Amino acid sequence: MTSATPFPVPLPLYAIGLGSNRRHARHGDPRRVLLAALGALEADDIEPVDVSPIITSEPIGPSRRRYANAVALVASPLSPPEMLARLQRIETEFGRRTGQRWSARTLDLDILLWSGGAWSDGALHIPHPAMAGRAFVLGPLRAIAPDWRHPLSRRTIRQLAARLIRPKPVDQSVAAH
Repeated sequence: MTSATPFPVPLPLYAIGLGSNRRHARHGDPRRVLLAALGALEADDIEPVDVSPIITSEPIGPSRRRYANAVALVASPLSPPEMLARLQRIETEFGRRTGQRWSARTLDLDILLWSGGAWSDGALHIPHPAMAGRAFVLGPLRAIAPDWRHPLSRRTIRQLAARLIRPKPVDQSVAAH
């Protein structure tokens, strides 16, 4: 008699951030670029689970164009470095060029979270180091995974998002002057 697992082992989940603020010759405006990128993410070894609404956000850095942003949850047996390589290949297929940080781009794909916890190998850091301070990441992520815990802070996505929008206390010593 063989010992079989009565239930299939779930695949690891990834939260993938998507952003665009440049038109694509075939796909069109940034919103349509994200929709096409969601289709490109689907593969034999990447199964879409959920996707957030697409939002618009102000650019960071020198770019003047507004971004379309979303977050996709995908299940995949790929390791984090394999997933990163796949995302970079998709970005290249969409015309991504390396260059100035925060410049206008057709497609930006980032691994935000991984159900395996934290990962760091020099080239890749999970959770994404800047995600907890970015409303354009936390808003869409909260829409589809509000209870996912950040593996380092242990706060839920809902809690991290609330910290960004909560009014900051006024420093009374500065206010008195």
